[in-house]
Amino acid sequence: MATTEPMAPHHRRTVAVVILSTLLVLAVVTGSLVAIFYRHLDANLRAGDEIKHQTHKAQSGPKTPLNILVMGLDTRDCAGCHIDNEPGGDGSDTTILLHISADRQTVYGISIPRDLLVKPTDCTADHHYVVRGVDTGQVMWNAAYTAGGPDCTAEQLEKNFGVYVDGYITINFGGFKGMVNAIGGVDVCIPFALRDTKYEKYTFEPGESVHLNGATALKYTRLRHTDDGALDGSDTGRMKRQQYFISQMISKLKSKGTLTEPYKLVGFANALTGSMTASPEFASVSKLVGLARQLRHTDISNIRFITVPSVAYDVPRDDPRWGRVRLLPGAKRLWQHVIHDEPLSRSLREGSISAGAPPASGSPASSSGSASGTASASASASASPGTTTRTSSESGSDDAAQEAERYGLCS
Repeated sequence: MATTEPMAPHHRRTVAVVILSTLLVLAVVTGSLVAIFYRHLDANLRAGDEIKHQTHKAQSGPKTPLNILVMGLDTRDCAGCHIDNEPGGDGSDTTILLHISADRQTVYGISIPRDLLVKPTDCTADHHYVVRGVDTGQVMWNAAYTAGGPDCTAEQLEKNFGVYVDGYITINFGGFKGMVNAIGGVDVCIPFALRDTKYEKYTFEPGESVHLNGATALKYTRLRHTDDGALDGSDTGRMKRQQYFISQMISKLKSKGTLTEPYKLVGFANALTGSMTASPEFASVSKLVGLARQLRHTDISNIRFITVPSVAYDVPRDDPRWGRVRLLPGAKRLWQHVIHDEPLSRSLREGSISAGAPPASGSPASSSGSASGTASASASASASPGTTTRTSSESGSDDAAQEAERYGLCS
């Protein structure tokens, strides 16, 4: 069935970006613990359908690079998932492709906007993006999950970008909340008050160390629009905040306070596997433990998160592509890095967030809503990949503050 109207810019968002990165960290630091609780955790996991590959894997041998596609589900039909007044669309609202190098030394995750328009594949042939009777000949990125599930999304990625997908993982809202609660919550720096009254009435007060539990973390990572226009309302901004939250969550997982309390890790693993569906390649604890053994020497400072270079269509409001997203030329270069198992280029690294060096906590802004401080990792992390990032000496602290304010990150 064709899409007949533009999808409303709902602020609901799952945090698949967080899920896979923390899964890998969990695997790295607790592989033996996962094995101990093998039977219980294995019973939690659900296997999905195989991917009908649209391309071939470029490398072969005993150890090759891995590309794992992770999707967060919009469904409310699960325990702990009915968290707002939205019905959910039974689709994927957030997608990240995680590339693991053949030598298992580096990992980078690539966020893909749900509003991206791409070429249809076999499983999305009947889901063209049609607005007011005008057929764009393309499909919305997240239409693939609605059309055919996670394997269809993987096929869409392979056809459009030429990147082989080794497997996929999906997670729902309830699983994410349980994971955050299991490790006792996560602290984040919020530069100025963030208020959202359009979908749910809640406020995040500014602070250098604001503690978020599972429910509030989900609201924070799904935040897009604020009643006072404090944020730019873009998917890019939301993905930047998700990537920042990832870095903080990984730091919490690696902290002594978590590693020395096994019950936290057990709860984390239980919440994760209890809400997970995986492709056959990853649908068992033994397979995840096998991946853990390969990643046990991976330094988290070599785990980075970026957004595929993209921009909103610059078209009039009556154009059917208005409000949707297209790829920038830098995206093609990024996919070539993935295909050939190459590290990120300097320009892409400048627009990334490192799990080992998350954005520094800066001083929260005053109630006027302007971020304060000087240029830092947070400012550079907020620049979109594929664009030129100016240093603090070139742009000054004002630009750094503006970038931080735009995305709701501390400068």
